Amino acid sequence: MAFKRLEGKTAIITGASAGIGAATAKLFASAGCNLVLVARRADKLEETKKACEAAGKSIQVEVHTVDASKVSDLSAFVDKLKGRKIDILINNAGGVRGTEAVGDIDPDDVDIMFSLNVTGLIHLTQLVVKHFFKPQDSGHVINLGSVAGREAYQNGSIYCATKAAVRSFGVSLLKELVATNIRVSEIQPGMVETEFSVIRFRGDKEKADAVYKGIQPLTGDDIAEEIAWVASRPPHVNIAELFVMPIAQAGPGIVARK
Repeated sequence: MAFKRLEGKTAIITGASAGIGAATAKLFASAGCNLVLVARRADKLEETKKACEAAGKSIQVEVHTVDASKVSDLSAFVDKLKGRKIDILINNAGGVRGTEAVGDIDPDDVDIMFSLNVTGLIHLTQLVVKHFFKPQDSGHVINLGSVAGREAYQNGSIYCATKAAVRSFGVSLLKELVATNIRVSEIQPGMVETEFSVIRFRGDKEKADAVYKGIQPLTGDDIAEEIAWVASRPPHVNIAELFVMPIAQAGPGIVARK
């Protein structure tokens, strides 16, 4: 099995109801990893749970309906895990709203993106890292970043700012934990075709589809495979950053279309 080291471990995956999160959950399940799946949409979360149970043998899969943008929801969720051994935290929940330029951005969209992509991620990580410290002195935090956190682009200022914050938070955390057995990694995808773009364009699927026209973008399964590879390295190996793009992309807006 390609990801044998995941067998018997337990991973928390946020944003597990669709896209990269759901794909990662299924792949981890097939590797024999127990799962704690978190998302807002209970119906979609149950679908992911059933798919994971079909993919994995003798694993435990539990689901928690949680709004990852709300500190109170996250605190209540972690309280339910007391006494459990957690090996991996995958901070996948995130999102983007709109393509407005600075000056025209709705303040509510700013609040939503920062509370989900940054504040929620930081709060959950703090709670789980405390769990990693005692009694196990081990664990792995894997954050889903973006090419947007490496290089900002026009009409995406708030989203880019949130992903830059995730990158800085992760780098700082890595340095703070250097004397422990806790690993910190960030996956930085380029263009991935999921429902992400539909949400960016406020449900306009035609505009969302146009983003990927003429190229073969990455898929949720592609990124799931990278996450599983990073999580399954030997305990003394830490992949701090993994930057991955489709072959037709060289950066934000630098795309070869056919």
